[in-house]
Amino acid sequence: MANAMHLLHVMSHQSDTPQTIGSDTRRRVWGYARPYRSKVAGFLAVVTASSLLGVVPPLLFREIIDGAIVAGDRDRLTVLGLLVVAAALAQAALAFVERWASATVGEGLIFDLRVSLFDHVQRLPISFFTRTQTGALVSRLNNDVIGAQRALTGTLGTVVSNAITAATTLLTLFLLEWRVTLLAMVLLPLFILPARRVGRTVADITREGMNLNASMNVTMTERFNVSGAQLVKLFGRPSEETDGFARRAGRVRDIGIRNALFSRAFVIALTLLGATGTAIVYWVGGSLAISGSITIGTLASMGVLVAQLYGPLAQLTNARVDVMSAFVSFEPVFEVLDAPNPVADSPDAQPLPAEATTGHLAFHDVSFRYPAADDTSVASLETDATPDEPGRIVLDGIDLTVGPGQMLAIVGPSGSGKSTLASLVPRLYDVTDGSITLDGHDLRTLFQEELRSRIGVVTQDPHLFHDTVGANLRYARPGATDADLDEACRAARILDVVRRLPDGYETVVGERGHRMSGGEKQRLAIARLLLKDPAVVILDEATSHLDTENEAIVQLALADALAGRTAVVIAHRLSTVVDADEIVVLDEGTIVERGRHSELRDAGGLYAELWEALVRGENGAEGGAGIGPDGP
Repeated sequence: MANAMHLLHVMSHQSDTPQTIGSDTRRRVWGYARPYRSKVAGFLAVVTASSLLGVVPPLLFREIIDGAIVAGDRDRLTVLGLLVVAAALAQAALAFVERWASATVGEGLIFDLRVSLFDHVQRLPISFFTRTQTGALVSRLNNDVIGAQRALTGTLGTVVSNAITAATTLLTLFLLEWRVTLLAMVLLPLFILPARRVGRTVADITREGMNLNASMNVTMTERFNVSGAQLVKLFGRPSEETDGFARRAGRVRDIGIRNALFSRAFVIALTLLGATGTAIVYWVGGSLAISGSITIGTLASMGVLVAQLYGPLAQLTNARVDVMSAFVSFEPVFEVLDAPNPVADSPDAQPLPAEATTGHLAFHDVSFRYPAADDTSVASLETDATPDEPGRIVLDGIDLTVGPGQMLAIVGPSGSGKSTLASLVPRLYDVTDGSITLDGHDLRTLFQEELRSRIGVVTQDPHLFHDTVGANLRYARPGATDADLDEACRAARILDVVRRLPDGYETVVGERGHRMSGGEKQRLAIARLLLKDPAVVILDEATSHLDTENEAIVQLALADALAGRTAVVIAHRLSTVVDADEIVVLDEGTIVERGRHSELRDAGGLYAELWEALVRGENGAEGGAGIGPDGP
């Protein structure tokens, strides 16, 4: 019944399978399969041999009945019986080899596709991830890759096996008795036409089930991380979340039941077809045997052969759909692999000079607008909301210079472009116009990995992987020793905290570091930055979420981290940047003021207003300076 189930699966994809598959898709599929072409050839050869062996036992049964039993030849009966056993053993051995070849090719394809996808996705710009549903992306990297692998190896083997099995079986039947064979074939259309209608129905409910499962995966990905779970609890919505999930899960359950019923009905129909065909063979063939036109052995042999004919023939009527479905399975994978990457190394990218980077940073008439969706994302993976605004100028005409070892502070109202400006330095985005240089080299002419190895970033909510403290720190320098970790943690004012942890550096920090306090996470991020030892440091609202006590400790740690390094500091609390070499005030993407703290206070402009708001907040009127972080 395995063949019947496969046929139902094929028909369930029939109604939404395109009529043509592009040559590019076929070429790319073969490109991934090419390294395994010898194993594919061996796989096809084994399938061919196994299919040919399939007609041997019925022919041996004919000889057993007509040649051995009728003649009373026990020796011949023994030999023929041993040959039947030998054919079965040979088929079993071929099945094992076939499975090995299929698994080798299939698992190899999974490996190659997964690595290619993972490598491509992680190199895509941040704008791709701001638009993409994480659950849908993970599903694409897992389920769709496996589906493509199964489609290629499963379909290839099934089509070849069915073709050879049907051809050899039909030829054998015609040679045994052509009239009975034609009568047996008459029943096939009576089965195929209703099966196509069943296939269209199954296609509709299967597609709905796939969409519902994808939706549930997205929901679980969002609700089962620490932040999502916390939000659900804080708003008291567990019951509503469960009800919504249960509605979708209930529909998937109902679809599963309908699919099971259709599958069972399909199997029953195929069984009835085989039984009816066999009955016709024995009825008509029996009459011919009575009249002496054929032998009893021939009749028995035909009864076995016709029973194994209908499945392959029914599947071959949809072979074209089957093959196209296999290629279609690759299209979601290729869609991600084809996702554009506007922030990529240029063909003529150069390494930074071997000498130490001084950290001289310069912005030359820089303008920036967020890329449009078509330039950076995959439509089928996008969320409904678009976090950026393609076409809107976010930064306009920015000219800045930060000398080696100097500190540049960037302040301004929320949404003024502060974080966006900082994100251009490590090339999370590329400038739209103008250029940014590091030690005189345009960032776009440098290899990204080398550029980012010279830049360290600490954000307002630093990310820690669900791993040990040591593993998170060594992400900056994999070869760091425990002594190196101690030195970095000591400078970051976190060593005593680490030593008090249950397992020290082997303590797991939890998802996104939620087992650590905000101040501890910030200091671990600073320690990680110190291990990286960058020439340029970017602090993006690094103390905005901390209380006064933790802020003071983190500021001491930052003082060591910034010593001798070029620093770009985005400030929420202006009191943290009063000693900056230059303070730049942004408003609506342009520089409206620049200078030292005392100069800007005396100028009476926007900076002075922000400073007065800070002073009023510290005197108890309102907390903070009213300058929130601007998201991308």
